[in-house]
Amino acid sequence: MPLERVSQGFKDISMTFQSNPLNGDIIGIKNENAIARSVRNIVFTLPGEKPFDPDFGSRIYKTLFENLDNISASTIVDEIEQSIRNYEPRVELIDVQADPNFEENSYDVTIIYEIIGADVPQQQLQFVLQPTR
Repeated sequence: MPLERVSQGFKDISMTFQSNPLNGDIIGIKNENAIARSVRNIVFTLPGEKPFDPDFGSRIYKTLFENLDNISASTIVDEIEQSIRNYEPRVELIDVQADPNFEENSYDVTIIYEIIGADVPQQQLQFVLQPTR
């Protein structure tokens, strides 16, 4: 059975900053997990939170306090697409969906993307957006 070869690898550090008990280094995350964490961080980072890059992130938080409807969902989709295209060059977006969940006062978000330079299937990231005030 031939081994699957990944043409390019990606590695980031874990946001928990836990250390490896064997060597004391910070635990890293690799390839698909690193990309998924990056995409998620872009969506949940507010502009101005990242030092020296005041435009980094997305402005979806403003939409979460608007009326829960398909127009707001469309605005969320546009903002997520724009943010990921601007700040994550390692992925090619396939689809972004934000479906209003009227019972929970939230949006069910699905992001489907391909990792550029890696021989892996399409990736899917799902999460829930809801106002937290």
